[in-house]
Amino acid sequence: MGTVASPHFIIFPFMSHGHTIPLLHLATLLRHRFVTVTIFTTPVNAPSIRDFLQDTSISVIDLPFPKDVHDIPPNVENTEKLPSMSYFYPFAIATKLMQPLFEQALSALQHPPTCVISDAFLGWTQESAQKFGIPRYFFFGMSVFATTMYQLIGIERPHAETISLDESFTFSSFPWLKFTRNDFEPPFGDLEPKGLAVDFMMEQAISISKSSGMISNSFYKLEPRFADFFNKHLGPKSWCVGPLCLAKRAMTATLSQTDEMQWLNNKLTEKQPVLYVAFGTQADISPEQIQEIAKGLELSNTCFLWVTRQNVLEHLQGFENRVKNRALIVKEWVDQNQVLNHKSIKGFLSHCGWNSILECICAKVPILALPFMAEQHLNARMVTEEIGVGLRIMPRNGSVRGFVEAEEVEKMVKELMEGEKGEMVRKKVKELGENADEAMNEGGSSWSTLGLLIDDACARKL
Repeated sequence: MGTVASPHFIIFPFMSHGHTIPLLHLATLLRHRFVTVTIFTTPVNAPSIRDFLQDTSISVIDLPFPKDVHDIPPNVENTEKLPSMSYFYPFAIATKLMQPLFEQALSALQHPPTCVISDAFLGWTQESAQKFGIPRYFFFGMSVFATTMYQLIGIERPHAETISLDESFTFSSFPWLKFTRNDFEPPFGDLEPKGLAVDFMMEQAISISKSSGMISNSFYKLEPRFADFFNKHLGPKSWCVGPLCLAKRAMTATLSQTDEMQWLNNKLTEKQPVLYVAFGTQADISPEQIQEIAKGLELSNTCFLWVTRQNVLEHLQGFENRVKNRALIVKEWVDQNQVLNHKSIKGFLSHCGWNSILECICAKVPILALPFMAEQHLNARMVTEEIGVGLRIMPRNGSVRGFVEAEEVEKMVKELMEGEKGEMVRKKVKELGENADEAMNEGGSSWSTLGLLIDDACARKL
């Protein structure tokens, strides 16, 4: 008997922090299953990927990002560096210019690839995979819930009957859930969607329909009715292999010396519960809105750790000084996973990015939802109305995209940290956190699904 070469998985993340990290976690999980893994990226993104992996057995190949592309600032290779989110679609479309180089690099690999796992936004990799006769699985960094709703709004179009952006509607498949057009990122909630975003998404939808399946950073017990519905009525098949953040090795020994961890240790000694506050790296939040959030936090008399950008603080004169005895404002990157797992953290005021929600659930910390963009409004609905692991800060005018006032922030922070509703969501998140651990442990649902995915890829290649 000759020896069978190990499977070789190609992973190509989209050039955005939140899209890349889960796929790096997936790469390490595949490596533990003796799968050879090669990651494709660009020169600017490669160092942080190599640094994150700290594993020389995973190859990283960098392809040059297209130069002098109309509508994109020069030398930008990651969405975090875009001046605003209006550049997002031109940036995503520009990645198509990498296709010839990607295919050239695939041809040059000594160990032939078994499959390609690429971000849904890199739809052109579907064509490349077909040329090499291998399957391509796409990765959506969203919940199956949000993915389902985005597909259903295009199919059922219940919003077509609404007059205003805030009039509620339901889907026939999930009549207990109420949505508004404002819950969907434009142009998806538009009555007649058109423009660059629509053209781009139509292109991705075509490549998705040709793909071999969707890899979901989720676990079955978190959203069973949506996972079942998606596989039965929508497709292609969804493989729930998460929460991928649980793949991260415990690095606490080297990181716990940071200022914020020291501060959290002190709060634990003082028996002071802490609210963690962070809104991701992408949202453009108005100075007026930041001021109201800050005022609400100040009025709540709660201890909090706020991770934000330096330019945000320019709108908050004197704020840091006024809250210095019970708050820490951090203006650089922190290991969010590590912060959430600190025993003094009792809540997370979050923008509801999907990675943040999963980290919260895994750390068994309840969420105070304040969404801003992308599918965050859908995630906020899911967190508060469907799985019950969080409470929501609502704008006064009743529109989910309205202006949030300080009094509402103050009220909901107190409710989450001290109130009865806070106690209920704390209990629920603990239960789901235990389910997440079970799913990722040997023999659990996500652990088993990853094994089946590897088998599926190998069988399709033959």
